[in-house]
Amino acid sequence: MSAREAVEFIPDNATVASAGVIGWVTPDAVLRALGERFAETQGPSDLTFYFPCGTGDAMGIKGMDHVAREGLMKRIVSGSFINPVDPATGKRPELMRLVRENRIEAYSWPIGASMHWLREVARKSPGYITKVGLGTYADPLNGGGRFTEKAEQDLIRRISLDGEDYLFYPTWPIDVAIIRASSADEQGNLSWEDEPLTTANLALAIAAKASGGRVIAQVRRIVGKRAASQVRLPGIFVDRIVVDPEMMMTTDTPYESAYFSGTRLALHNLPAPPMSLDKIIARRVAAEVRRGELAIYGFGAATDVPLVMAEQGLFDGEEMLDYPATTEHGAYGGIVMPGWQFSANINPDAIVDGLTQFDVIDGGLCRFAALSFAQFDSRGIVNVSKFGAANPGAGGFIDIAHNTQRLVFAGTFTTAGLDAAYGPEGLTVRREGKVRKFVPEADSITYNVLEGVRDRGQSARIITERAVFDVEADGLALVEVAPGIDVRRDVLEQMDFAPARIAEPLQKMSIELFQSASAPAKVAV
Repeated sequence: MSAREAVEFIPDNATVASAGVIGWVTPDAVLRALGERFAETQGPSDLTFYFPCGTGDAMGIKGMDHVAREGLMKRIVSGSFINPVDPATGKRPELMRLVRENRIEAYSWPIGASMHWLREVARKSPGYITKVGLGTYADPLNGGGRFTEKAEQDLIRRISLDGEDYLFYPTWPIDVAIIRASSADEQGNLSWEDEPLTTANLALAIAAKASGGRVIAQVRRIVGKRAASQVRLPGIFVDRIVVDPEMMMTTDTPYESAYFSGTRLALHNLPAPPMSLDKIIARRVAAEVRRGELAIYGFGAATDVPLVMAEQGLFDGEEMLDYPATTEHGAYGGIVMPGWQFSANINPDAIVDGLTQFDVIDGGLCRFAALSFAQFDSRGIVNVSKFGAANPGAGGFIDIAHNTQRLVFAGTFTTAGLDAAYGPEGLTVRREGKVRKFVPEADSITYNVLEGVRDRGQSARIITERAVFDVEADGLALVEVAPGIDVRRDVLEQMDFAPARIAEPLQKMSIELFQSASAPAKVAV
């Protein structure tokens, strides 16, 4: 049926859940139809929307922004919010306006919890229990994931079992699941043969059906009968099919089979990241990556690390197998792409669903993580979830940070206008950014790094374009500084708190990091 016909049954006050990862696997046609139905009829009203991850990019693939309408959306619970400035309009997403103006009840959960919670809904358990997120903004002691004043209900509780503290996420029914797959056969059996991710689609469908709800599936095509091994979701769990043969993979990418290895691209043909401060940081982070250790890369400054490693020749031939890598969304092997194409990998070797991937993450199987940071404070707290005009939530950051043994946090030292020159002599700051990142107290508690280092034996390092810090039990230790940088003027005076110590001798960052030519395959550290 048409997308509009598929959403006609949705009643007032329902819980509607959907899944996508930025633009990837987003059932955009159905979400758009739901938003248009409300615009024309003012119904359905007062819906609760549940998005395990930020769904849509609010640009070419609007996703959750289609339903960001006051009156239609009463409450949103999401593992992350999409917050880019659309280059065509200069505006941020409508959903962000509703959040900033306190028009809706907005809650942000860690993606791991938002994925695993679906499993508890499906098996009709009281709720999801985890230690991940204790002490963070998801903890009721720090706000319980509330992002607006209208969000008054306690959706997360702190409980004690056998003397141990946990976070408890009570379950409630899902009335409608809107999912996306590649193909459906005439019995409604679904497959994901040319999608780069499956994310939480399978879990959403089962949770909705276990709740007595309905499942709408958007697909690219109807196909004939296939081998049972190709079917990921049986048609008995699907109620309505919407065919959209023109659905985009993601913004600016109508279709590219290399994202699911239908074809494979020569990695040396991928564009190398342009020389920039972010590339300097990525080069230095790349030196931390070890052979044979599963690495996981987060969104932002850390995303360029695999592209830098490819440029350095570390992925030539079979050598790429020496550096196993993944992201929070389930693609293994290949190279994750930066920017709004993040999450899907070029030339992946395997793709697992979202819940399985967070089993991997929460099980500690990713030994090394490179993550970005917006703020780092005097208490050892890192923030990526809420700062300035941005309210993106944590995404998978909390699960990754909590469960990874070796952590690197990557980003520029200051932001908003930072200008620096780099070359054979090193680095010179010409103009500082208006916003400091090393602050007395972070705006939001995404993860307490110092606690992880002190109490759970993690190692953590902060890498910027001009300085490298180790996080030690009593605070930060400045261990490297860029050639050309004045330690007092360019480092210490740009921090709102002092590091616990400065290494003696204080090492210089490798000069090769700052040169335009490709850095050596292994920079000395």
